[in-house]
Order: sequence, then C-alpha cells, then structure tokens
Amino acid sequence: MKLLRRDTIPRLAVFLAALFFSCGAASGQMPSVPQSPPASGDIPVPQEIEALVRARKSVEKFFEQAANVVCTENVTQAMVGKNGKADYREESVFDYQLQANANTGSLKLVESRDTRKAAFRDSARTLLITNGFTSMLLIIHPSYETSYTFEPGGEETVDGLTFAKINFKFVPGASSPAALQLRSHNYPIPLSGAIWIEKQSGAVAKLVATMDSGLSDLGLRGMRSEIHYATVHFHDPDESYWMPVSAIIDVETPRQHWRNIHRFTGYKRFRATIQVEDVETKR
Repeated sequence: MKLLRRDTIPRLAVFLAALFFSCGAASGQMPSVPQSPPASGDIPVPQEIEALVRARKSVEKFFEQAANVVCTENVTQAMVGKNGKADYREESVFDYQLQANANTGSLKLVESRDTRKAAFRDSARTLLITNGFTSMLLIIHPSYETSYTFEPGGEETVDGLTFAKINFKFVPGASSPAALQLRSHNYPIPLSGAIWIEKQSGAVAKLVATMDSGLSDLGLRGMRSEIHYATVHFHDPDESYWMPVSAIIDVETPRQHWRNIHRFTGYKRFRATIQVEDVETKR
C-alpha cells in the first residue's frame, strides 16, 4: 500500500507502506497458522473465528489468482472540502495487474499499471497517489498473524447473504504491513478495523481499516480505507475468482483532506498456449 502526496515542494512528499510489497520481510519467519479451528472441548468456537480460519486459507489463493488476470482500473483523485464534498478531482484510467511472487519464501507484491487515459494535471493542486490498497488482505495473511488481535463482531446480512464480521486491532510494537515513509524513514501505521467474511467459502467481501492514532507530527492526522471484493466469473474453462472491485481511501493532514476512489472492472484471464514443434521434420 502506498500513498504519495504531490506538493509544490517536493521535500514534503509523503508516501505510505513500501512494506506492503514485501510481505514477510518485516516479520522474519512466518508464524504457523492453524489449518482448522483449535480444539475447544466443551467451549464452542464462534462461527466468526471459523470463518477467519477459512479466510486465512483463501487469502494465499487470492494472490495466486490475482497474478492470472488483468483489468481496467478507474482512479478518481479528489480534494475534499469542509462540507465533505469534492472541491476538485482528476480522473485516470489504467490497465492494471497485481503481480505476486512467492518463490523466494516471502510474498512479493508489485502493481503494474499502463496508462489508458492520463488525467489533466493542475500543478497548483496538491493530490494524493494511492497504490497497493487492494492488497490490504495482508492483514489476515499468515505473515502478519501475530501483528493483530481478532475478535468476533457478530453477523450481518446483506442482499440475502450472511457474513461473519471480524474486528481486528494492531498489537503495539508488532510488525505492520503499512508504514509511513518520510525522507527515507519508515514509521509503522497502527491499523484497526473490521473484515466481513462469507462464512462458507472464507471469501472476504469487505475490509475497513482506520489509523488507530494520529501521526500529526509527521503530517498525517487520519486515514480510512474501505475495500470491496466480489466474485468474478470466467468461461472456457469455467472458473470463479475472488477479486477487488473498489477501494475508497480518505487521508487527512492538518490542512488537507483527500479522497481517492479506485474501481476495478473488465477482468480478463490470461490463457497460456504451449506449442511443441519438431524442428528436424521442418528442415
């Protein structure tokens, strides 16, 4: 996850979370994750916790599937006024892919963007560039299992579907997948929030994260992100992938309030074809 503020003074640029792209590097050895809910004797395991265990299994599959697809990303960058409405906005369109590589033992995430439609840039405006928020699922990735505490938050029904809600809170002093990087220094950002999980499949439908405490001395007073995921269906062969569909990020400093909205549409799956030729026969 990355935030980049474009100011008229380059030295004031603030960007967030280079750590999001090297999952596991900050935490050393990957902690073990239970493959099933722990034995509880006569004490029943809350259904929300069972859903969280399924989500832990699903999140690694998510990153594998994400590397197999491309999509269209529409980005709206806005400056928000005191009335909560956008005073100024810019629109961009990209060909987007999230690339994941776990061959080195730690998960490496890189976002690839090719510009389809560049936004008009007003050099007098201060805008925010936000990247990596589709990967907020790292909060429940095994590499950061010990960085958060998780508690059942009940159940919620939306459009006829029932979701298990899990509340999470950052453990002080733990490794964080999000950090504020200012002038080559990293400052971990404590994030707390909630995750809505489809009970049977373990698929995450929504994730909301907010900053626990302000970092006003570093120029960051508040941050809130809300990411929605949905099932994307493919044909020939028939497959269903669990992919992000939107991300809304609000960031505030003592003087500014930005809101960026990312929308992901038009998912296309890669198809690899292997052709073997007999070179000797063709001579």
